[in-house]
Order: sequence, then structure tokens, then C-alpha cells
Amino acid sequence: MVVCDDCLRYLSNVPAGTPTFDLTFLDPPFNQGKDYRKHNDSLNQSVYWSWMSDICRLVFEHSSDGAAIYFMQREKNTEFVLKALRSAGWTFQNLIIWKKKTSAIPGLARFGKAHQIIAFATKGPRPRIFNRLRIDPPLPMGYNKPRDHGVFVTDIWDDIRELTSGYFSGNESLRNSDGERVHKQQSPVALLLRIVLSSSNPDDAVFDPFLGTGTTNVVGSQLNRRGIGIEIDPLYVRVIKHRLANLRESDNVKKLLPYYRFTDQLDTLLGPGLSHREVAS
Repeated sequence: MVVCDDCLRYLSNVPAGTPTFDLTFLDPPFNQGKDYRKHNDSLNQSVYWSWMSDICRLVFEHSSDGAAIYFMQREKNTEFVLKALRSAGWTFQNLIIWKKKTSAIPGLARFGKAHQIIAFATKGPRPRIFNRLRIDPPLPMGYNKPRDHGVFVTDIWDDIRELTSGYFSGNESLRNSDGERVHKQQSPVALLLRIVLSSSNPDDAVFDPFLGTGTTNVVGSQLNRRGIGIEIDPLYVRVIKHRLANLRESDNVKKLLPYYRFTDQLDTLLGPGLSHREVAS
């Protein structure tokens, strides 16, 4: 389900109790003065955070008990993110540090910034779903033998490469015919795969109020989740629908699943069409 609308207007007009979101990925514009076709990215700070608080509150109202939200933002805005979530009723669980692999913001009077934060919170103190994922990262320096069953995912995510425009761009970024990226801020498939696997089960409803180029729905549809995405720009909506109808190899989650092969009951988390045997092979 892809809806072309302003997410605040959409959420404000949803009848009480429907739809019910089981997981929300909230990756809004960061108010950094970027040139968006359908959004003013240079709002007054108080206006911007009031807007974020309203969205967090409305998502909370339309979420199932124990539902999860993952709110991604710049590290300098951590205090505002946590305040917006708490004021809306969410219970804080983790502050995830997503360490960048290829880009950093240098500083003359402070340490360079090489991460974004993702605040993980739930509707109520106990998550409805939390699947403890095991990954198989390379052996760290100083270790002399591999882990037989991998390691649990922690709150430091330093193994997922961001989609940058400079040092590394790869073939995952969606581009126009002139080579320019369709959308300047695109989240990688690997990031959404981890979030969706961690906090949802097959047939759960996964909500993204700022769908962008549709990565949340692209990942969710492959994992047998019910995706609900809102995007205000009709151009991006067309891109999303084309992307969903024409799965690219770079969007295919199968290539990433062996990394999670030590996770208990992995085949159950994937849903029909993706088996543990297929992953292991």
C-alpha cells in the first residue's frame, strides 16, 4: 500500500483503531536545508520538532500494543528525538549507533562525526515482537578462532554501509538517466532488513510515513510483511511503484540472509517463499 499524501494529514484522518501498525520506520527529512520538491527543509526548529512530536503521537495512537518504532536522525538531535518519542507515549528501549563506513563530517573544534542515531522505542514497556538476531561478522583483530554460532546484534551497527554520493555509491542507489540519484537520502536495503527482521513477524503491518524511494516496502514485501507507506511527492510514488513491480538484484534480500543464518528459527521470521535451507545454501 503506497499512498501519495502528506503523512500528518493522512494520520490525522485515519479513523481511530485503523490501521494498526506493528512496526514503524521513521526517517524524516532532517531539516538541513536540502532541496526537496514537495517539502520545506528549512523550518524553524520549534516548528520542526512540534511536527515530529505530532507524527510520533499519531503513529503511537494507531499502533498495536507493544509495537516498535525506529526513529532515525542526526546525532546532534538525539535529545529532541527522545523528547518527541517520550512526549508521544513511547517507551525508550535502545539508542542504536549506526556507524558510517565511508563518510564522516569533519570538525575543527570537536571530533569528526561518523554516525547517525536510531532511537528504538515501543508502545508499552514490553515489545510485542523482538527477534534476537545473530550475525556472522568477520573475525575481529585479536581473536584467534571464529565464533561457531555468530554473535547477537547489539546497539552498535557498524556493519551496514550507507548509500553515499561520494566515496562509495555502489549500484543500489536509484539514479536518473544522467547518473544523479533520484533521491538524495536513500536508506540501504541491509538497514531495513535488520529492522524488519528484529521487530516484526510475517503478516505484520510495517509503516513508513516518509517512504522516499520505498526501501521499507521493498524489504517488507519480500519478507511477507504488509507494507503501508506514505510519500508526498508523486514522482517518488511512481518510482516506488515501479521498484516494487520490478525487483532489482540490488534490492533482493536473499543475498543478505546468509549473514543471519545463526539466528534461531530464521525461516519462521522470513515467511513463505524463503526457507532456512535456501539461506544456508
